[in-house]
Amino acid sequence: MNLENDMAPVFLVTGAAGFIGSHSVEWLLRQGWAVVGVDNLRTGHLDNLADARSSPNFSLVIADAGDEAAIRPLFQEHHFTGVLHLAALVSVPESFREPDLNYRLNLAIADTLARLCLEFECKRLVFASSAAVYGTSAALPNRESAFPQPQSPYAAAKLAAEVMLLGYAASYGLEAVCLRYFNVYGPRQDPSSPYSGVLSIFTSRFQRSLPVTIYGDGEQTRDFISVRDVARCNGQALTCQEVVSGRYNVCTGQAVSLKQALAIYQELFPGAPPAEFAPSRIGDIQHSLGDPSSLQAMLQFSAQTSFAQGLRELALDNRCGGLDV
Repeated sequence: MNLENDMAPVFLVTGAAGFIGSHSVEWLLRQGWAVVGVDNLRTGHLDNLADARSSPNFSLVIADAGDEAAIRPLFQEHHFTGVLHLAALVSVPESFREPDLNYRLNLAIADTLARLCLEFECKRLVFASSAAVYGTSAALPNRESAFPQPQSPYAAAKLAAEVMLLGYAASYGLEAVCLRYFNVYGPRQDPSSPYSGVLSIFTSRFQRSLPVTIYGDGEQTRDFISVRDVARCNGQALTCQEVVSGRYNVCTGQAVSLKQALAIYQELFPGAPPAEFAPSRIGDIQHSLGDPSSLQAMLQFSAQTSFAQGLRELALDNRCGGLDV
């Protein structure tokens, strides 16, 4: 992708007011890029963009990313250099309850944006996929070459979008980068939302001096990655001169158990009551771990925020966060 042309590069970010979206917008603005954000505020919050909206390089459009009548004029006006597509239905339970909504938000919108990219010669589309496409029985660490086994409408739609976008890449030369996020955590994710991750819930309860409940023995592990690292990954995938279309894990390659997380919390909140343990829940995954080597090879990217540092940031955040994807 050539960023040196007669027009200053402008990037489109869908889901800009969301947890990952707002951090990604801020990263792009710090690098000096111009950004147009789109969000319908279904799950995003304007407060997340308080800093971004003070920048002359940022404009926000309140619209549905799948509303072609609203999005097409933006492509016509700005001639986007790249698109970061984060708008999605991020609740796995909701994807079971409303499969038609899941199809539209997690697959159909990606098709609309890809076709607009082709029509208006926007060369690159970075797509927010999910480690959920691997399913529960894949060998660890999860590698992109593994046969995907999605076990929810959410995961199936994410996988279908990957296949579709990589088909466009092979057919038309679109640069399609599909990023499979693992357990993203960090500031700004609302812990009261129905799809908050375990860290958002733990942090919220510790902040209020309430006990937390661990389902199982606490030895279950996750590959937690800070939203700040994810935002940097998104930005680099969007702006680097050369990328290779494909699927890439966004993870640390390190497994952290809930007991390890609890030990750090006990240091951060020494007066908090002890954790309570309950039987494991049906469907809970015991272990999750990704292999980050493909992304490292392409972008020279690796996570920089240690888990302990990330939890400290959560402890200081008034609206703590975490997202299991």
